Amino acid sequence: MPLEWIGYQDAVRLYHLEQVAYTCGTLLYRVHGGICARTGRRSIIDVNSIIATRGRNRELLKLRDAYVPPLNNPALFRRDSSLCLYCGETFHVRDLSRDHVTPVIQGGQDTWNNVVTACRRCNNHKAGRTPEQARMQLLAVPFTPTHAEYIYLQGRRVLADQMEFLRAHFPRSSPLHGRLALTG
Repeated sequence: MPLEWIGYQDAVRLYHLEQVAYTCGTLLYRVHGGICARTGRRSIIDVNSIIATRGRNRELLKLRDAYVPPLNNPALFRRDSSLCLYCGETFHVRDLSRDHVTPVIQGGQDTWNNVVTACRRCNNHKAGRTPEQARMQLLAVPFTPTHAEYIYLQGRRVLADQMEFLRAHFPRSSPLHGRLALTG
């Protein structure tokens, strides 16, 4: 199960502590260490693009299904492909905003299932009303991303082998499958 992005320094630490169970993907780095005084050999650690660590945290496994990623605008805009879910146009991030489908003033929550990406014009037009009250069509149903989807949505540059690994952990019904097929 994908857990998080880590830098190569943390990956090297996991390799050194013998916590890596197996690796997948491509070789990203070959890190050269010091020379052992006893053997005269230099240490080398190869860091792959995907590493699996040893151990099983039962608490993590229990919480995995109940995991709700933190809501933030960059991940929201990426979830919705920088598309205003009211007018259907694609915008630059600076021209987007978070819209509450059921406005907070009407009891709506600031949660993944109640927010969509909207351009500033549509968000201002909708104001404190629901889409029905504003006579605006919502083009897609908002959803809470799974942990694997959220890792993708964090906006990092994802290598092809990492993307294949992440997509294998997306739910079959994930709208991201279709969106990723369109982009690459």
